[in-house]
Amino acid sequence: MTDLFAPLQSLKLGHWFKLICGASFQHLPAVRNLTLAYTLAGADCIDVAADPAVIAAAQAALQVAKDLARDAQERGFGYKGNSPFLMVSLNDGEDPHFRKAEFNSTQCPTDCHRPCERICPAQAIVFNSIKEDFSGVVADKCYGCGRCIPVCPYDIIDTSSYMSTPGAIAPLVMSTGVDAVEIHTQVGRLAEFERLWQAILPWADRLKVLAISCPDGEGMTDYLKALYDLITPLKGALIWQTDGRPMSGDIGDGTTTAAVKLGQKVLAAKLPGYVQLAGGTNRHTVPKLKAMGLLKRAGGDEGAGGDEGARISSSPSSPSSPPSIAGIAYGSYARVLLSPILEQLENKEVTNTTVRATVRLEEEEVLLWQAVELAHSLVSQIKSHQER
Repeated sequence: MTDLFAPLQSLKLGHWFKLICGASFQHLPAVRNLTLAYTLAGADCIDVAADPAVIAAAQAALQVAKDLARDAQERGFGYKGNSPFLMVSLNDGEDPHFRKAEFNSTQCPTDCHRPCERICPAQAIVFNSIKEDFSGVVADKCYGCGRCIPVCPYDIIDTSSYMSTPGAIAPLVMSTGVDAVEIHTQVGRLAEFERLWQAILPWADRLKVLAISCPDGEGMTDYLKALYDLITPLKGALIWQTDGRPMSGDIGDGTTTAAVKLGQKVLAAKLPGYVQLAGGTNRHTVPKLKAMGLLKRAGGDEGAGGDEGARISSSPSSPSSPPSIAGIAYGSYARVLLSPILEQLENKEVTNTTVRATVRLEEEEVLLWQAVELAHSLVSQIKSHQER
């Protein structure tokens, strides 16, 4: 297996790690810095918004990571310059991942204690901020978790949502460096999924991975089987992303339970493809999977092979091998884990003369390796399990 397809090997061996930057998250400095830190820490996939500027920011970070590969190896992170796959997220209908909060700050009473500002994990809600020169929701930072909505004592926070348009998909799929697509769907949207898939289909053979993210719902197993029938034959690898409790991993240890439970449900359906957890995943996820025997161990069945290492079949294991989770995607928890360092970088952008200049993570060596160490503490959980 070549370094080029190391991420596929991770899927095959059951230690795939994906960073979810956020389908609605468009804060370019943060996307760039998160991508850099988690790439150097050994991530297999970086999932970003289907926005050309966001894609370019992630690609720039991947290039910087290659230049820092030797330093990363010397520090024991194991990154060898083999870039993770770059994935873009699309949706076939209404989805909380594709929305942003919004409100008019002039409607906020002056005596409001502003619970929205305190609860926002992305620090996207600001009031009279010198740094942002703005009051309200900083749209580029908002990733749609919705936690601010129920805590507003005056019920003035709303959301705006958007859908992926077929006309915008082709250039994204064809753009240099985009290796994978994730489609967010829900039970009952087969016709909508098919319209989106038809837009992708002319370029589907270029994709190394197709991921399908679907929350639980009545009839989910039959719906996923219908999706599989629709997309086959598929040249690249197929991932079923079990979105247990979306955008909640940073809340506490209990959130991972829904992701694991849904993962078990999809494993039981015995669908061709790999099962990857998401939605509520955090540092408690791997220990829970270990305790339940749901992670593949080193030396076990490695699944179906590919053509000279260039492809891996959508059938990851033999009938006799026990079902296992192939990987984990981390979103809000992974971002919040690095937020203290990213905040330090943002603070450096405002000088005494209030002239702003973007500070890149690689320009601050101490902060860079602190960020990579934090990222590695999460990535290494699933990697070290397979290596033992």
